Amino acid sequence: MSKKALITGITGQDGSYLAEYLLSKGYEVHGIVRRASTFNTARIDQIYIDPHEERARLRLHYGDLSESETINNIVYNICPDEVYNLGAQSHVRVSFEIPEYTTNVVATGATRMLESIRRSCKPIRFYQASSSEMFGSAAPPQSETTPFQPRSPYACSKLYAYWLTRNYREGYGIFACNGILFNHESPRRGETFVTRKITRAIAAIKAGKQDALYLGNLNARRDWGYAPEYVEAMHRMLQMDQADDLVIGTGETHTVEEFVREAFDYAGLDQDKYVKIDPKYFRPTEVEALIADASKAKKVLKFEPKIKFRELMKIMVDADMRAAGLEPIGEGDEILRKRFPQRWWAVD
Repeated sequence: MSKKALITGITGQDGSYLAEYLLSKGYEVHGIVRRASTFNTARIDQIYIDPHEERARLRLHYGDLSESETINNIVYNICPDEVYNLGAQSHVRVSFEIPEYTTNVVATGATRMLESIRRSCKPIRFYQASSSEMFGSAAPPQSETTPFQPRSPYACSKLYAYWLTRNYREGYGIFACNGILFNHESPRRGETFVTRKITRAIAAIKAGKQDALYLGNLNARRDWGYAPEYVEAMHRMLQMDQADDLVIGTGETHTVEEFVREAFDYAGLDQDKYVKIDPKYFRPTEVEALIADASKAKKVLKFEPKIKFRELMKIMVDADMRAAGLEPIGEGDEILRKRFPQRWWAVD
């Protein structure tokens, strides 16, 4: 029989890639989606099949991490083998504006899911999407042993979920893992996240639909990787013999300004003509530098990213140019063809 997986946040960047990956592995995949008056499933439309069809292996369920009853019912009725808790209010800057909601979904939401698993029908393996933002102002590079110094309501909420995951593992014997993922991007990244904001603006400027790009702190340094590779690492973590917590990243760090410059140069645009600074995009407390020491994951999972900073930028610019009806430059597309000749995810 097929394994069953339950994904919270299935309509997000990571959730959509993970769903595709697990389907390619023969899983029956279940996803939790929030009820809305408009469709919010664009990222998974390419894999959705009417559940009345016999070949359908993807099922969607209405629910919300802020509410226990539906979570308990879904876990009880599905009885999954694996749960991937990716659902969150995941925008760090926004978490300063809605800290209570962020805490309810990210921190208490993980509590609801872990408690549901503890009371469940069978041993369920649990993956918690932890974040490099938990390291905050800790000196880079950051590994599994680096002390956490969170600098936002989002990071504090993720840290609560991290420690709770460890407590349920140690206290109740649940196979529960924290994947401490550093920044990972793709053409499916939300449009308000800085990398996608940059690449989408480039396409809009070239199409004559946008005159300027407004950004915040250009000096922030991040370790950027490619999301489809990172969801493979999530799956590998739940296949380990023993549950553990692992840092996932590329080991490279670059500033936002570098991303802007490289992306605008790649597209043949002058960044000085279009990029402007808006103070409202600065955080009250900033995280200056994140860089992963992922040596443990390299050893335990045999995980080593194929896509680094410049390749990622080119992939995203090409995808957004195509989405805007423009001819892509093509180097990003060529990188994907060469690095992933048998890729399992749909073309974005």
